[in-house]
Amino acid sequence: MTCKGICVRYKAQKPVGTGRYASGQRRCQICEIFIKWEGLWCPCCGYRLRTKPRNLKYKAKLRARVEADSIEAEAKAVEVESVAKTTKALKQLKQKQLKQLKQKQLKQLKEKKKQLVNIVQNHMCLLINTKTSVKKIQTMNE
Repeated sequence: MTCKGICVRYKAQKPVGTGRYASGQRRCQICEIFIKWEGLWCPCCGYRLRTKPRNLKYKAKLRARVEADSIEAEAKAVEVESVAKTTKALKQLKQKQLKQLKQKQLKQLKEKKKQLVNIVQNHMCLLINTKTSVKKIQTMNE
């Protein structure tokens, strides 16, 4: 188990603002390098990669960082859930308002229909009256 130089391709740059382990980097003790690699074993020498710091101080920092990230993720999930509920409530309100508007328009149409029927009936009566009047006049003239 010796370094073959393959690990140089996966060498990781030091992240700014966070620790190496917190950003997903792993350390190979044989190659003595931090690499960006998803596997458990070094691609170069086959030795097990370290995913956590050995120093107590840095372990505490990593633990705090992980806890902060989980709290942040939980807060984000709650926020997304609240936005979803609000969106659903707004959608329901909009549907209710749309239904009320349709009912109002339908009522107005029914009233207009009644008015038009009354007007037609009145005109029919007038027409019938004028026809009978014309017949009376014609019979009188004969």
